[in-house]
Amino acid sequence: MKTIRIGTRGSKLALWQAEFVAEKLREAGMSSQIVPIETSGDKILEVTIAKIGSKGVFTEEIETELLEGNIDIAVHSAKDLQSELPDGFEIIAFSERETPNDVLVSHQPCKLENSPMVIGTSSTRRVAILKRSFPEVKTVPVRGNLQTRIRKMEEGACDALLLAYAGVHRMQREDLIREVLDPGLFIPAVGQGSVAIECASSLDESLKKKVKNAVNHPDTALCVEAERAFLRTLQGGCSIPAFALAHLEQNKVVIEGGIVSLDGQKMVKEKFSDNSSHHIALGVKLATVILDSGGDKILAEIRHSTE
Repeated sequence: MKTIRIGTRGSKLALWQAEFVAEKLREAGMSSQIVPIETSGDKILEVTIAKIGSKGVFTEEIETELLEGNIDIAVHSAKDLQSELPDGFEIIAFSERETPNDVLVSHQPCKLENSPMVIGTSSTRRVAILKRSFPEVKTVPVRGNLQTRIRKMEEGACDALLLAYAGVHRMQREDLIREVLDPGLFIPAVGQGSVAIECASSLDESLKKKVKNAVNHPDTALCVEAERAFLRTLQGGCSIPAFALAHLEQNKVVIEGGIVSLDGQKMVKEKFSDNSSHHIALGVKLATVILDSGGDKILAEIRHSTE
């Protein structure tokens, strides 16, 4: 049987995700080989993702390897995937979602409330929500893998970090979690907590099916696809402070999402539900209502400020 070549970024967390997928494939009777690939997002650490400007900052080089047939599938954090894939690529699986919350990480006891601390984050979403709800908190851009960010914090760059619970948990650093943030206030990035499997559309159909059967979690896929439909309709990339989180309630998908201005002064947020068979349309509806309710003006301001 063919050995499936798994393309991934080379950080410890990315390699954990690739190993996680490899184990799922092993359980299904398939052998695999992990192929680390350096992306532009890994090389350029001195500026924020928003300033790099590339939609595929963590995926472009990996997609080139897919297209050239050097790897068969690619493993990504679902939140790092651009809202629209380039022609010739598709997502064939989303793993079961880890707890999607953001967390406050520090070596010292701390909480966001009533604490004028300095927080390290390069996420425009997290910065904007902090400005809106915790204006006494200052932020500094901190990029790199989890170990690099923790080291920068230890060296005094900041008092605490804002991170996704999933990455902290997978790297076994829950000892540093000081607060699990309310997802009603810090609604996560689209796809946060799930691992996505991408392939070239030209990949053998039977192989696609085998990988999907081994890795895909149908309930998670429904929710993340709804969130991605929201982001795609909003035309928001990873540098836009948009957010959405969907979950299942019986046979319905419930999705909450929106957008916040960079200075935190304006936010448009809505919540809708529909039958799970209409999950894509639900994401589109959410984005359409957000745009019609002032989100279009927030987006225009953000794009003008980053030109």
